Amino acid sequence: MEKVKVTLTKSLIASKPNQKATAKSLGLTKIGDSIVCANDQVLAGKIKVISHLVKIENA
Repeated sequence: MEKVKVTLTKSLIASKPNQKATAKSLGLTKIGDSIVCANDQVLAGKIKVISHLVKIENA
């Protein structure tokens, strides 16, 4: 399965509670934090919620 790298690029300070919770569930707490995981429907849904706060790259 294809892997993607998700990096938090913007602050979570002024974000809605559900966006903060989504970022935390991905393990993204500070600006610059990154994760590499399989690109599936669950991840796609989470990225959709915080798409304006993250950068997505193929890994």
